[in-house]
Amino acid sequence: MAGLTRSTPERSDGWLTHISTPDLEETLEQVALSGGYCLSGPSEAHGGRRAIVADLAGGTIGLWEPADFAGAQTRDEPGTMSWPELITDDPSSAARFYGSAFGWLLRHEFGTGEWLNHGHDAIAGLAAGFRGAWWRAAFQVADIEEAADLCERLGGAIISEPAEAGLSAFAELRDPWGARFTVAAPVLHPVELTVSLGTLPAWE
Repeated sequence: MAGLTRSTPERSDGWLTHISTPDLEETLEQVALSGGYCLSGPSEAHGGRRAIVADLAGGTIGLWEPADFAGAQTRDEPGTMSWPELITDDPSSAARFYGSAFGWLLRHEFGTGEWLNHGHDAIAGLAAGFRGAWWRAAFQVADIEEAADLCERLGGAIISEPAEAGLSAFAELRDPWGARFTVAAPVLHPVELTVSLGTLPAWE
């Protein structure tokens, strides 16, 4: 599902999104050529090798080269990672960097940006924000209101109230130690089909 580790000088508190790569050194070289830089690593980890890099605006993201552990093993159900999204005050520069570093393609969907890989599968989101650049982790839940209420009861806080965006409902939360994250739930809208029959010409 996810990992838990201590924070370090090059890795601050909070959730860190990782992307998989078959060749860590090659990806690090491409990150550097695109204007980014390496914060830590490469280093050996349980089941693979990792590094932490930053984009031009300082947004940090982890790189994972799997050995016998590929990473998160389930998705698309409550309690799993649903959608990583880069929040940045310079979406244009971010689109160029991640396109160059990882080969991602950007399209606009439901009023926000969405990165695709070469197979046109959705990878992550891009949204305009403030305070530089940071990756926001979103976890799927069954009920958005219930998840927000539970967060408060456990000592966390609601940063932004539940709201619908596209085909999902989102709420931004904070755990008792200050780490921010988002919960998301699919929104099911009833579909009503109507048929209008005009006046048909008479056939002789």
